Amino acid sequence: MTTAAAGSPRTYQVRTYGCQMNVHDSERISGLLEQAGYVRAAEADEQPDVVVFNTCAVRENADNRLYGNLGHLRPVKDKHPGMQIAVGGCLAQKDRGDIVRKAPWVDVVFGTHNIGSLPVLLERARHNTAAEVEILESLDVFPSTLPTRRESTYAGWVSISVGCNNTCTFCIVPSLRGKEKDRRPGDILSEVRALVDEGVLEVTLLGQNVNSYGVEFGDRYAFGKLLRACGDIEGLERVRFTSPHPKDFTDDVIAAMAETANVCHSLHMPLQSGSDEVLRAMRRSYRSEKYLGIIEKVRAAMPDAAITTDIIVGFPGETDADFEKTLDVVREARFSSAFTFQYSKRPGTPAATMDGQLPKQVVQERYERLIATVEEITWAENRKLVGETVEVLVAVGEGRKDERTGRLSGRARDGRLVHFDAGSLAGQIRPGDIVHTTVTYAAPHHLNADGEPLSHRRTRAGDAAEAGRAPRTPGVLLGLPTIGAPAAVPAPTGGCAAR
Repeated sequence: MTTAAAGSPRTYQVRTYGCQMNVHDSERISGLLEQAGYVRAAEADEQPDVVVFNTCAVRENADNRLYGNLGHLRPVKDKHPGMQIAVGGCLAQKDRGDIVRKAPWVDVVFGTHNIGSLPVLLERARHNTAAEVEILESLDVFPSTLPTRRESTYAGWVSISVGCNNTCTFCIVPSLRGKEKDRRPGDILSEVRALVDEGVLEVTLLGQNVNSYGVEFGDRYAFGKLLRACGDIEGLERVRFTSPHPKDFTDDVIAAMAETANVCHSLHMPLQSGSDEVLRAMRRSYRSEKYLGIIEKVRAAMPDAAITTDIIVGFPGETDADFEKTLDVVREARFSSAFTFQYSKRPGTPAATMDGQLPKQVVQERYERLIATVEEITWAENRKLVGETVEVLVAVGEGRKDERTGRLSGRARDGRLVHFDAGSLAGQIRPGDIVHTTVTYAAPHHLNADGEPLSHRRTRAGDAAEAGRAPRTPGVLLGLPTIGAPAAVPAPTGGCAAR
């Protein structure tokens, strides 16, 4: 017995936790399932036939969050025989068979290296009425060759590499994603062109360490060359990338950013700590002086560059003096935004067993001081833009208060969030369109533009959004099972069968 009506396709839902890489992996999971015959469940559907959890293992409470959600889903599954639950991603790669032991109502567990196996594993679990656990230690196929259901009509993720060769003591990612594997430049550019052909205006190049791209085929300047090649793609208006590592950041990348018209002057470069002693304990192979030197070069080449970062507070052994050095770097760097984290102990990482684990109250106090310092700086930096004209790529879901305030939202070229009044163009501006408007107010985390837009350009991405079309990039799906009603056989157009 299944939850789907006889002859109708089974429905699916993907629930995603974690970083941009996981978000993009979920697009691939959706593409795989749809090519295999599943259809996406409506958002209000509380009992889809298949629920896939794409998990993250970076934060300390990731396990509790997953098992809590699995627990909530158990009675739903009990009432709907044939429903299946699958768990993938980094936590699945880490916990493996423990997931089925702790939650025996889970049907499929798959890892970061075998996303493409999901349809087969679901079908096998249905046939055998038993859980299927398949975790590979290395990639069986590069994920970008898989079919992908894109979530945005105007912006797309493109993976240039997977895995990481760094050994940061706080990070579990290398053990879960493996050593760095680089795609060939031609494959990357083909995917970018395919997205642009679908109307996408903005592409973000993804990798655990994007600027080490090329290490696998021996070209340390490959990433800068890739950025310049993106500049030759007609119709591609914005190029971003995340995340680079300061140790691999070279001057040719700065030149490529400054000299390639569609590469945005925005840079997300993790700092983690401003203390050289803590950076050494983290096994981050740069020091604060080098970090600030990179920022100085970036701003010399691109004075309008917006630089964002990641910072960890409370790493084992961090002293008050170490923390003050982090605040000093924050003040000197003048970040436009910062993702701030309290150190989270992850089993399996060297930092988890280090001496000097700090009390929660100490970490919390430092964290609050860091937040206050960051917001003071980001607010001051944002106020400099009041009265300036910004180009906004209109987005969906960026402004939680938009419906109440009557504003629309989007991202400026430098990545800043802009809420704007559509004025007389209300009802005409679609997600994916381009608007030029003047900043009238600045807050620590966003800009407002409350006057009449100066211009509005309708785009193919906006046309796609208006029509409800989501870009899809094809992949190769050899031998994977399909479900649901079979596709109709096309009528013959000639030859013997037509007679």
